[in-house]
Amino acid sequence: MTTSQFTQSLLAIVSDLSQPLSEGERYQRLLRAVKQVFPCDATALLRLEQNRLIPLAINGLSEDTLGRQFDIDQHPRLAAILLSRNPVRFDADSPLPDPYDGLIDVGRDGLHVHDCMGVALHIDGKPWGVLTLDAAATGTFDDTRTTELEAFIRLAEATVKAAELIRSLETRLQHEHQVVQAVLAERSGQTMVGKSDAMQVLRREIGVVAESDLSVLICGETGVGKELVAQQIHQHSNRADAALVYVNCAALPENLIESELFGHVKGAFSGATHSRAGKFELANGGTLFLDEVGEIPIAAQAKLLRALQSGEIQRIGNDQPLSVDVRIIAATNRNLKEEVSAGRFRADLYHRLSVYPIQVPPLRERQRDVLLLAGFFVEQQRRRLGLQAVRIEPSAQTELLRYDWPGNIRELEHTISRAMLKAKSLHPTTPSLLHICNTDLNLNPSSTPIVSSGVSDALAAPEVVNLKQATDDFQRQIISQSLASNNGNQAQAAKDIGMDRSNFYRLRKRLNI
Repeated sequence: MTTSQFTQSLLAIVSDLSQPLSEGERYQRLLRAVKQVFPCDATALLRLEQNRLIPLAINGLSEDTLGRQFDIDQHPRLAAILLSRNPVRFDADSPLPDPYDGLIDVGRDGLHVHDCMGVALHIDGKPWGVLTLDAAATGTFDDTRTTELEAFIRLAEATVKAAELIRSLETRLQHEHQVVQAVLAERSGQTMVGKSDAMQVLRREIGVVAESDLSVLICGETGVGKELVAQQIHQHSNRADAALVYVNCAALPENLIESELFGHVKGAFSGATHSRAGKFELANGGTLFLDEVGEIPIAAQAKLLRALQSGEIQRIGNDQPLSVDVRIIAATNRNLKEEVSAGRFRADLYHRLSVYPIQVPPLRERQRDVLLLAGFFVEQQRRRLGLQAVRIEPSAQTELLRYDWPGNIRELEHTISRAMLKAKSLHPTTPSLLHICNTDLNLNPSSTPIVSSGVSDALAAPEVVNLKQATDDFQRQIISQSLASNNGNQAQAAKDIGMDRSNFYRLRKRLNI
């Protein structure tokens, strides 16, 4: 490309990026422009957050890359790019591992990167992130001119600055809470991963209710991440600097629920050898998260309701009431409306808890988020297992997208962990690039009912099925299989089938297993 052609291309790119665009679309157009001007197989834009580089946009890389987070300490190439004010190119025989090995979508023969170049982007004199260019063929960047690359760097920085300015203007009223949320998220190591429409709706719901003090009822299937939603609400709230106190209602023994929630004084009952503050006191000024609230026995629900209505509690054995300022977030995988109709849950407590209900979508309704989450879990396990690079094969990605995920995100996390262990076990020595295939995932599609075709079958009267008995039999089968595969380890068996440990114990006892 001549200098004149480059100048014309750059002007056209500037014009294109000057249009009103969302942050995501602006970054995607920037990357498409990179590939037009500089020949490469893949390019990516990553933002620096704490000590990690987070992919914001990719072109030519596997989709699950967007779910990964690259620790600078573990990726020397990215660290070298970030620390340099000049473009950095790595020799084809560089001993430094490439973070994108296995992630470039150019077929199995091109899984390893052979030509790699990157530039650090700075906004207002501070490092913002990196722009990377990668190619499977050696010598791809031999003819790249420094002046053209530097001109493009300035364009990329201007694009990023414009996008950042728009984002800061849109969120200026929530800026302080975002800072607190970022700190807490870094501390806990948890984040909400997903770009589907369902997740965008969920994030908007969290943003709407977070700054209020309204009680929130988080509903959703087992394993969808209700606890993480509660954390997000707290971290975006005016109470973010105070405590978020977690209560697993399903694990509370019925005779100790009142003591756990409200506390007790020394000698209040047998075994009360010292005074103890309850969860309400510990959460004073902050948030109390009542997980599995539908498991609270009906007798204890009245005492909880009184505390919510009056804002006062009493330790067991003490007649002096204590005033508490607590924001309530509750979560359940039960349909509490049905529980109310069946008389197992108080209607007044339900209405007190569900001032603002939030429904967390199951994984099967989150479109391609499964690949982002898979990439996120792969990166977590890669660090734990000490692996250099991991690739999810296209066939495995297809399998992940086809599966229904009855256990949701928790099941996906366990599936990825098992798949990586299986894939690793096939190699006597740790490979530089570990491949996850669909056979490693071992995902069984929903079984198809057997349909009889005989005339006598068609004319026969339908068999009367006791639904409760059939459900119990099915649960016995699942629990027995899980216990067998885990050598009788109840905690691991409960975890594998996506149940709370206490609920697992109770169900096993009821089913006489």
